[in-house]
Amino acid sequence: MNQQQALFEYLLRMADDRLILGHRISEWCGHGPILEEDIALSNIALDLIGNAANLLEYAAEVEAKGRDQDDLAYLRDEREYRNIKMVELPKGDFGFTIARQFLFSVWSYLHLKALQESTDQTLKGLAQKAFKETQYHLRHAREWMLRLGDGTEESHRRVQQSLNELWRFTGELFSQDEVDKTLMNAGIIPKMENLRSGWNSLVAEVLEEATLEKPDEQQYMVSGGRQGLHTEHLGHLLADMQYLQRSYPEAEW
Repeated sequence: MNQQQALFEYLLRMADDRLILGHRISEWCGHGPILEEDIALSNIALDLIGNAANLLEYAAEVEAKGRDQDDLAYLRDEREYRNIKMVELPKGDFGFTIARQFLFSVWSYLHLKALQESTDQTLKGLAQKAFKETQYHLRHAREWMLRLGDGTEESHRRVQQSLNELWRFTGELFSQDEVDKTLMNAGIIPKMENLRSGWNSLVAEVLEEATLEKPDEQQYMVSGGRQGLHTEHLGHLLADMQYLQRSYPEAEW
């Protein structure tokens, strides 16, 4: 695999994580527990989808096969998506949504911060732009983790249960293959092991403050999303997300 192919694949991974998670969070629009939170979640969803659009635009440029960001977002099949499995899981209750958003936001914050040292100037610029929004996403998720974890007996139980369910999906955040190694050697992306230590430290700090227990790190970790092997939930999500584009191909809105 050459560097151009690896970069295209990596951009899809970054974009798909945010596109799919953004779609999941958008499902809270009109269903938030309070009005302010309804608006906050909708804005986070828009941020993530906007980040995905920018990454897909650059991915189409790198691929150089005549596709654009809409083609990549709406005209790929399930096996062509490269997101981690955690982001495609159903939104669950509010505690589940917040726990997932927290785990992903910690990783995204550290990842985007490190990408600002990338030797690829376009990717560096995209990381700088997305980092500002991710800082808010992390602050929002952290505040809710503290509120739920150190809140009522029920809120504590629900968010702890959500953490326990989600933990086996976190290993994919740090998985490495030929794509990662090619780009790490070129100085385009950071080393995953450096991000893992920072992620573990920050997650543990917040969980302790929220009176939550960190799940067992030695448990089995799910994998396969980066290679296009997904849960049954992604197909249903894509059917919803891609319906208009596939029903009215090449339509302009």
